[in-house]
Amino acid sequence: MESDWTREQPRTYSCKELGPWGLFNIKEDVTGHTQVKSSVQRAIRAKILEQYKEGIEGIIDDVMPKKAPLILMKCHEHINLIVMNNEVLFFNHFDGPYFPTLKLLHKYPNMLPRLQVDRGAIKFVMAGANIMCPGLTSKGARMDVSVPADAVVAITAEGKNEILAVGTTKMSTDDIKRINKNIGVETAHYLNDYLWKTVVDI
Repeated sequence: MESDWTREQPRTYSCKELGPWGLFNIKEDVTGHTQVKSSVQRAIRAKILEQYKEGIEGIIDDVMPKKAPLILMKCHEHINLIVMNNEVLFFNHFDGPYFPTLKLLHKYPNMLPRLQVDRGAIKFVMAGANIMCPGLTSKGARMDVSVPADAVVAITAEGKNEILAVGTTKMSTDDIKRINKNIGVETAHYLNDYLWKTVVDI
């Protein structure tokens, strides 16, 4: 049965249109990397703590051990990767918010508020498409938390246990329910994209 979400997606998307990771190649797209000074590491850690508050306070020392070196990898398109122990933990664009990678979220799934799309949306999420409001309000979808606009959220799906994507709300969950059209969540990173497949060896 076709879901409301799929009816909002009449076109086919190419990799280039689906955000920075569509064609990401760590050998070609990373322009440089450096181990940051302790003061910079503390500043990054503080910003992540401020951004995610109770979602990360109890696990921050496990996620970002104070004495472990932090590597900042700079990529084309002004994308930064935060790397510790050869694992990409977070990424951001310019000085924007830090997004946790899906591999980190699979270890600590309660770091972000979770929104659930309906079953019909799964193939679109797995292709990196942005999530339309009807995919978050139809039967099978769930929004059990109240989230403002411009919040970083994890995306799960009906019948699936794993987090499939991470993105930013384009409007509050209240407005998603009320307006019920247009983009609800802008996808930043999704399962099996090139960031997911990236292996760091520094």
